[in-house]
Amino acid sequence: MPTPVHPQTSIGHVHLKVSDLDRAIGFYSGVLGFEVQQRWGDRAAFLGAGGYHHHIGLNTWESLGGTPAPKGHTGLYHTAFLYPDRAQLADALRRVIAAGIPIEGAADHGVSEAIYLSDPDGNGVELYRDRAPEDWPRSADGQIAMSNAPLDLDALLAEAP
Repeated sequence: MPTPVHPQTSIGHVHLKVSDLDRAIGFYSGVLGFEVQQRWGDRAAFLGAGGYHHHIGLNTWESLGGTPAPKGHTGLYHTAFLYPDRAQLADALRRVIAAGIPIEGAADHGVSEAIYLSDPDGNGVELYRDRAPEDWPRSADGQIAMSNAPLDLDALLAEAP
């Protein structure tokens, strides 16, 4: 059996090929609220939260004017953005609705609550918050028992700051 990765290892950032840099910045910064930390002319930008150098890289190096990947092909399913609590997830939902971006799905997974949508280039985006590990549902043998129940978006919005 392979040795597990160190428990503090995490995904540091996602770097996306986009067709229109300004449009992508408009979504990730203008809607979701990530701050542009650095921009490389009209070809790339790096956005982060809390002053971090970047959680999201965007570039048009190989994709300027490109089209979204067709359905049914391999590639990125979605990028998931973890919010610190339910109120901040509610704020993200409020921002998305205010921008007129369609919600493609919403689920209570037992371990988390998630909202699904797509960015302007058709990349899947998940906005979610985790429940405390002690609140995660478990099977009789102690394994995590995730679910896919509907998430009440109206109740979530009521908690927006």
